[in-house]
Amino acid sequence: MGFKCGIVGLPNVGKSTLFNALTNTAAAAAANYPFCTIEPNVGQVPVPDTRLNLLAKIAGSKEILPTQLSFVDIAGLVRGASQGEGLGNQFLANIREVDAIIHVLRCFEDDDITHVEGVIDPIADAETVETELMLSDIDSLTKRKTGLERRIRGQDKDAKLIMALVDRLLEVLEQGEPARIVKADDDDEQKMIDELQLLTSKPILYVCNVSEDDAAEGNALTQRVAEKAAAENAVSVIISAALESEIAQLDDPEEQKAFLEDLGLGETGLGRVIRAGYDLLRLITYFTVGPKEARAWTVKRNTKAPQAAGVIHTDFEKGFIRSETIAYDDYIEFNGENGSKDAGKMRLEGKEYVVVDGDVLHFRFAN
Repeated sequence: MGFKCGIVGLPNVGKSTLFNALTNTAAAAAANYPFCTIEPNVGQVPVPDTRLNLLAKIAGSKEILPTQLSFVDIAGLVRGASQGEGLGNQFLANIREVDAIIHVLRCFEDDDITHVEGVIDPIADAETVETELMLSDIDSLTKRKTGLERRIRGQDKDAKLIMALVDRLLEVLEQGEPARIVKADDDDEQKMIDELQLLTSKPILYVCNVSEDDAAEGNALTQRVAEKAAAENAVSVIISAALESEIAQLDDPEEQKAFLEDLGLGETGLGRVIRAGYDLLRLITYFTVGPKEARAWTVKRNTKAPQAAGVIHTDFEKGFIRSETIAYDDYIEFNGENGSKDAGKMRLEGKEYVVVDGDVLHFRFAN
């Protein structure tokens, strides 16, 4: 498991350049004209995690298998997309398929790269895209009300609950706010919100694309984006897509590290996007470790042991008995599984155990 993030934004803000850098591939055409990305390109990216390498070294694992995440490079949106302008219908269909939105905003000046709106203003760009998504959501909910009204006339109690939620969401959307600001009263209501599949209810990460000179500290434009994100309980990160493209060409990790240090950067943009994305989607990582392989797996926070086992194979979840559990810090401190057992740090956990980030797990299950 990983997560699927759709890279969106206006044309020519650096979406495809970022995609290429993140996936280290030239699959997406990063050209200076609108709609150079027609079909959504999907890149599978291994998630870097230094913990996995340490675990593999202690266990003498022959193979290291990081967890994966998907980036989807989606065609650029223009004003009027909700009414089918440009590639609007395709854009909206593609964005429904992703778990989270990475919204790339242009925060750099360059006379050689045309801006579709003719002015560099990341806040206005963000509002253009958000408005089209909100208009699409309003249209979707308005159409849904017709069927709900019919069900209510038939004394459907669930329809009354859904209608109340739809009206609440429509009120927010018509005031120019995204559906994600509506907080569910309980898990059942959150499930109803999720089932409505609203575009503006998806978690969002604003990526400020800057010049190489601003990659470390950002600029006045990125500060405005950070303020917008904070007001929405969203997240923003600063990346130079052009710089990430250069870093992606360096195969030697030590060479990458030296290059980053020269620029005053502690990690690549990929690392920052992943960390922010994990927080955004409430994801954690657990590990399975042995002489054959050390492997990372991604699950949602608050996932119980049987469901975590099911990520490996459905049979593991169906026949789950218990999990042998070692905390990551204990595995490192006591030099592996045997040392952790001797120190009394390996626990047998049952079906109600909630997996913790960094857990090293071995599942026992019945065939």
